Amino acid sequence: AVGVHCVCGAVGTLCVGLFALDGGLFYGGGAALLGVQAIGVIAVAAWVTIAMLVTFSVIKAVVGLRVGKDEEIEGLDLHEHGIANSYADFMPLLPGHSGEAPAPVAAASIPAASAETAIPVTDTREAPEAGAKDKGPKMTKISIITRQSMFESLEAAMSAIGITGMTMTNILGYGTQKGHPEFYRGVEVQSRLLPKIRVEIIVCKVPVRTVIETAKKALYTGNIGDGKIFVYDVENVIRVRTGEEGYDALQDE
Repeated sequence: AVGVHCVCGAVGTLCVGLFALDGGLFYGGGAALLGVQAIGVIAVAAWVTIAMLVTFSVIKAVVGLRVGKDEEIEGLDLHEHGIANSYADFMPLLPGHSGEAPAPVAAASIPAASAETAIPVTDTREAPEAGAKDKGPKMTKISIITRQSMFESLEAAMSAIGITGMTMTNILGYGTQKGHPEFYRGVEVQSRLLPKIRVEIIVCKVPVRTVIETAKKALYTGNIGDGKIFVYDVENVIRVRTGEEGYDALQDE
């Protein structure tokens, strides 16, 4: 903003005093016009400084100047306009942005859930097949889907219990609430595909229940969108470089 509006505006104003055919310094007009233009630049800068200090001081005192942490990380395009990208007019509309205004979800009427019910854990593990080759200690994949803003706290919590590796991907999706209503150019639309992250962890030495309980504590806010945790059996793991399999392939070198 400074480079475009301040610097370019000031330089353009001064250029009139340098290049004007009828009075510019480079066309024999002397420094008088350049001085007038310089006074104009100083006057505008002074006015803007005073006016904006007053205006932003009032805004800061009344509603605040900074948005919340979630809005900063996920972006104001999503929270203010219900779109994932500010250049929506140059992109196909995502599913769920039809322009129609469906019945809004009254988030305020939904009570906060307890920590035990806010983050349900789906266990998809199956009994091993008869005669299956023993790969050493049991390996389990834990897949966590939650808000983008929760990654740092989740990563720190996992590191504290000895988790040394994880995979994080950005995804779009919605749960049973089918997203939430947003306003796009004054029209209420249902924002269904919300930005989320999926964190996948393969555990062997660290107890699965320890990982689950730690993740629940790190992610819990009591509000819709805290996330879900899925638990899967892992049949085998192979380290490509060394050919190690099973437990050995998961260990640090």
